[in-house]
Amino acid sequence: MMSGTKKYLSLLLFSAIAGVMNMQAADGENDRPLYKDNSQPIELRVNDLMRRMTLREKVLQLQNNSTNNPDAMESTYKGESTGTAHEMSKSAAEAAVIFDRMHHYMADNTRLGIPVLTSVEGIHGVLQNGCTIFPQAIAQGSTFNPDLIRRMTTAIGKEARVIGIHQLLSPVLDIARELRWGRVEETFGEDPYLISQMGIAFVNGAQSQGVGCMPKHFVAHGTPTGGLNCAFVAGGEREMRNLYMYPFAKVIKEADPIAIMSCYSAYDGVPVSGSSYYMTDLLRGELGFKGFVYSDWGSVDRLRVFHFSARTPEEAARRSLMAGIDMDVWDSAYSTLEDQVEKGIVDESYVDRACRRILTAKFRLGLFDDPFGQPDQVDKVVRNKEHVALAKEIADESIVLLDNKNGILPLDPKKYKSIALLGPNSNYGVPGDYAWVDFDHHECVTLFDGLKNLVGKDIEVRQLDGCDWWSQNDTDIAKAAELAAQSDIAIVAVGTRSIWLGRDAKSKKVTSGEGFDLSSLDLPGKQLDLLKAVKATGKPMIVVLITGKPLVMTWAQENADAVVLQFYGGEQQGNAMADVLFGNVNPSGRLNVSFPRSTGNTPCFYNYYPTDREQIYDKGGSYDEPSGHYIFEKPYALWPFGHGLSYTDFKYDNMQLNDSIFSPDNEIKIKLTVKNTGKRAGKDVVQVYVRDNFSSVNTPIQQLKAFKKINLEPGQEKEVGFSIPVDELALYNERLQRIVEPGEFEIQVGAASDDIKFRRTIHVK
Repeated sequence: MMSGTKKYLSLLLFSAIAGVMNMQAADGENDRPLYKDNSQPIELRVNDLMRRMTLREKVLQLQNNSTNNPDAMESTYKGESTGTAHEMSKSAAEAAVIFDRMHHYMADNTRLGIPVLTSVEGIHGVLQNGCTIFPQAIAQGSTFNPDLIRRMTTAIGKEARVIGIHQLLSPVLDIARELRWGRVEETFGEDPYLISQMGIAFVNGAQSQGVGCMPKHFVAHGTPTGGLNCAFVAGGEREMRNLYMYPFAKVIKEADPIAIMSCYSAYDGVPVSGSSYYMTDLLRGELGFKGFVYSDWGSVDRLRVFHFSARTPEEAARRSLMAGIDMDVWDSAYSTLEDQVEKGIVDESYVDRACRRILTAKFRLGLFDDPFGQPDQVDKVVRNKEHVALAKEIADESIVLLDNKNGILPLDPKKYKSIALLGPNSNYGVPGDYAWVDFDHHECVTLFDGLKNLVGKDIEVRQLDGCDWWSQNDTDIAKAAELAAQSDIAIVAVGTRSIWLGRDAKSKKVTSGEGFDLSSLDLPGKQLDLLKAVKATGKPMIVVLITGKPLVMTWAQENADAVVLQFYGGEQQGNAMADVLFGNVNPSGRLNVSFPRSTGNTPCFYNYYPTDREQIYDKGGSYDEPSGHYIFEKPYALWPFGHGLSYTDFKYDNMQLNDSIFSPDNEIKIKLTVKNTGKRAGKDVVQVYVRDNFSSVNTPIQQLKAFKKINLEPGQEKEVGFSIPVDELALYNERLQRIVEPGEFEIQVGAASDDIKFRRTIHVK
């Protein structure tokens, strides 16, 4: 009889032999490899696949290789699988055919059958012609309704899946504080908490459909020096954590995105895409990110040609890979890695690390089991009635009523027989950047179209541009003024233009978007002259601002009868604005980014430090009464964060807190009642801000920590509740330790950052 020890050792030996035999059997031609068995844990599948891969196969997973020709699979890929691919020049139906061929090719014509991760821009819809064009990100933010954004990306995810796309290069978590920057339109606004809530909703919606998301641009990309895209970003470690990292931290923790995109820029002099501190220590260490990192397009080789911190493509590739950039897109720097490993310049473990992360993402998305789209379903899913209706709903809720003198809005159709519709944005669809459209083919409903759809033959709508978006040609301004004089009321649609990833400002007539930064925030071209000419006619004038960023609208605020803001509203923009102007929809958008009084008034974000506006010994003045600091004006926003009017009125009452003394592990519970005291149904956005009254380091005058959008019928009252972890009151102290300091905090509840209804002081022990 065998002893217990000998029996145990025999069992171990038997298990080991059996394991080897099973592994050998798995390698047999007639047996399915473990990595193809979807019943196995992802980690085991990745391990099994990695041990089968050559160095070249691993390096190819770290790169992008694309074709827009469905018949060019063999000539493009030559029997090899690549990490990712994209196609952005075809219609949804055409792209579906290309991706279907691509997925079949990878499954049937490559040694290991590793699927390709098909990617597309998706800030406000799948970037394939013919897909639903939802409102731009800046408009999504002004809804203050994360649930709408989750529903939007659920729809975007469905459109992506039938086309055969598995990853959206979105959302943008950059912060809109530098308003001259052309890409303000791609952000959710100026506030890190609002951005985080929109980002979480965005990722959750898309990933519920098996489409991965890629928040970008990590990190601190959105406040470039001079507003120039990709320029140096200045700041310190505390600002990095308090401001720029906050949305990423929240989205990573609560939504678990598949990937993160790095940025082009340098922060405090350090090129981010070549920094292990930013891409590994902060992103993975502090924030706990588990996915893979995708380079912004060409950002790896930009270490060489842009930042001049690498001498060769090889050095750029080596630095980025070791820093934590897993996939290099657009440039060819990572094609040098195979040779560098073979020569002993780069340790293969870095290639393995990156490859493992990318393969893990592909397994998470189910690509090894079913990478295919449904080309025969494209016409049924893409841009279907439900998605178009949702685009309209988001556009409705994004519109912000900025000013409404004497209640001129909503317009009473019985009072007007003719409308002069003027301005460069009056009869053009402006979808915003990252929307592939046939230039000027009216994929978007224009304001002219929307008004005609609404009023029909009851009111004559007379349209004339009067001027364009940018030129100094004022020839038609007199004609526009004459048309206004002959009409009962004038609606003047001014602003900026952004469309189609244009790279030629003049031919595309764009004044906003990636690469189109402004030195001045005044209305471009002769648009202000147009407004003044129309005002001089004495006819009522409604200014409709269609834009991707705040502009200086001080004159309009002082002189127009009403000012209505529409951040790029997607394909239903004209119908949405018409419904708001005539009261079919009560405006419920709120400013997610503050409007400056002048270009020199920037930055003008609401959550400034106590030292950063007026001081006790000098007040802002005017040209008649100059004073300090800005001797001709006050250093505050014209319209601040959270601002937005309604066609009804809301009364806040009976605010209560669950306690007045809290510990760091407690939750602050707030409740109040909100009543619609007007005669129209409407939606209100209740906003909760917090101020740290006394702190060891400077903290903002107020910070948004909760908000809720509610719908109320006339006379209806609702109780609104919030729960805020005390941990949200934390700061980074002098030693960059994140702590909740004991002391006094003020809880502010109101309808905007400058319209606080209740203030309560609490104590944290």
